[in-house]
Amino acid sequence: MKKNMGTADKVVRIILAVIAAYLYYSGIVEGTWGIVLLVLAIVFVLTSLISFCPLYALVGLNTCPVKKE
Repeated sequence: MKKNMGTADKVVRIILAVIAAYLYYSGIVEGTWGIVLLVLAIVFVLTSLISFCPLYALVGLNTCPVKKE
């Protein structure tokens, strides 16, 4: 897998995942919506850790900076 996520994109996803986890574990969002939010948070963390987003690959987006040689 070729990396297609830049640092800013990864940081934003981690922040959103932390907020989503807080909303779920504090009881603000419950039930089905809470589980969906928690799964989305897990996906955000995993894609940030591997620097690859399958949706970006499908659409052709790349936020990873180009390395100059």
